[in-house]
Amino acid sequence: MDTRKRILVTGAGGFIGHHLVKRLKDEGHWVRGVDLKNTEYEASPADEFETLDLRQFDHCLLATRGKIDLVYNLAADMGGIGYITAFHAAIARNNILINAHMLEASRQNGVQRFLFSSSACVYAQSKQKDTAVTPLREEDAFPAEPEPGYGWEKLYAEELCRYYRHDYKLDTRIVRFHNVYGHLGTYDGGKEKAPAAICRKIALASDPDEIEVWGDGEQTRSFMFVDDCVEGLIRIMASDYHEALNLGTDELVTINQLVDLVADVAGKRIAKRHNLQGPQGVRGRNSDNSRLRSVVGWEPSIFLRQGLKRTYPWIEEELRRTGRLLPRRDLAAVSSAT
Repeated sequence: MDTRKRILVTGAGGFIGHHLVKRLKDEGHWVRGVDLKNTEYEASPADEFETLDLRQFDHCLLATRGKIDLVYNLAADMGGIGYITAFHAAIARNNILINAHMLEASRQNGVQRFLFSSSACVYAQSKQKDTAVTPLREEDAFPAEPEPGYGWEKLYAEELCRYYRHDYKLDTRIVRFHNVYGHLGTYDGGKEKAPAAICRKIALASDPDEIEVWGDGEQTRSFMFVDDCVEGLIRIMASDYHEALNLGTDELVTINQLVDLVADVAGKRIAKRHNLQGPQGVRGRNSDNSRLRSVVGWEPSIFLRQGLKRTYPWIEEELRRTGRLLPRRDLAAVSSAT
């Protein structure tokens, strides 16, 4: 029996999408990748890679053409806390258009199964006011009080998936990401997440030195390495579960602890300069993985230190490659001269 699938990955030029395409190709599937832009760091391994604007319905019809079995809809206008708190209208508009059009195009073109990438930003802010936050269960998204803009849009799109499953029998899956990081991710420019931003700041810092940290640094989060994210996506897509599922770790750390971990991986002595005016999001957020374990018999298992040991060296080398850090041979020469 041929188990190979024809798969569409939207957002394939992005961080998670690129890793997912590589994994699906390794498993022998035929993959079409679609994005508004080409991949930033490596050529896509997809069988077809098309540059399309999924805010336009006709582009979504093109993306889903040709008897696609599975759609991983990862395309989104998103970024770190600084970005998603600054552009509510544009982010919400762009993502509503992408998700509504992709659902309808998938229905019209007979896609068998559709996975929507939601976010932990859908969770009620009133449940995230303490650093020692109780891990968030899937039902904690209601009564609805998500983060403005990005969170409201994600929660609405989750409901739209449920409507399409009920009214049109489109087989949908809903995944709520909790802070994904890793190599090949955005690390500069305003859309990077906290682990990448801190890795960049520490890579550019001297030893000893200090870096700026938004807020008092005591806000708490859990962070999931991209390999775990990809594994979870594939398992959830293969499951029979239709409702939203958390996909994240439950290893809770403060941002100050995250800085200390990266500094330790980098081998640098780094102090923190707290900017209390900087955006910091909810006070605490963590993932309850009970339902994920029950549904797929698995949960993310890569500890933060392990993931940072793979992420930090990649960001450091990217900064050298782009000329923002001295090459190692030149750095060695400077060190010996002093």
